[in-house]
Amino acid sequence: MTELLCLKKLSVWFSDQEQREFPALEEAVVKEVDLAIETGETVALVGESGSGKTVTALTILRLLETIGQIRHRGEILFQGRDILGLEDKSLRNLRGNDIAMIFQEPMTSLNPVFTVGNQIMEPLILHRGMSRREAHRQAITLLHKTGIHEPENKILSYPHQLSGGQRQRMMIAMAIACQPKLLIADEPTTALDVTVQAQILALLQTIQAESGMAILLITHNLPIVKEIADSIHIMHQGK
Repeated sequence: MTELLCLKKLSVWFSDQEQREFPALEEAVVKEVDLAIETGETVALVGESGSGKTVTALTILRLLETIGQIRHRGEILFQGRDILGLEDKSLRNLRGNDIAMIFQEPMTSLNPVFTVGNQIMEPLILHRGMSRREAHRQAITLLHKTGIHEPENKILSYPHQLSGGQRQRMMIAMAIACQPKLLIADEPTTALDVTVQAQILALLQTIQAESGMAILLITHNLPIVKEIADSIHIMHQGK
């Protein structure tokens, strides 16, 4: 296996104003984190709420920069390229295409006014250049692949018309639409009952086996990752 993603002494600060110098390391929400993920590997990042797990994941895709003043130091290398140095166009191509993310609560991530089909079709049209007809067919295939029954009907549904498990499967379908090399799954089973949790984790394993993608699994629940993770990293107070 080859190294896909590498974090080198990554530190992240939140700030409400411009500063010429970096604040003290003690003030960082993420403190000099080192992490490596190889192609096809599952790495779990485990820690309690507020430990810096999600901030680390969002920083990998530079999603925090749109909501506030963020300072970071260190490197985030994806296939040798430093993500922190990418220009906007290259960053947009990276998101969804090479790295995709599943968020903790689908209802806050999905658009309530667009159908399931439209939301899955969007990355296919944007990143893969598919026509709407091609994207529609592929969206049905993806819903079937992720275990959604009667995908031809469900593709016309809105997020609020789906169960929690179905919404999470929809998020997975959106995330894998462009066949990413790395999938970041942030607490993908938190709001689900135990049976559905097991089904979602099994689904991720199946997709990984078929596609060869790597998975960074963010969770506070150590027992659920012991069976599926190749390596486990514990995060506490940003470290």
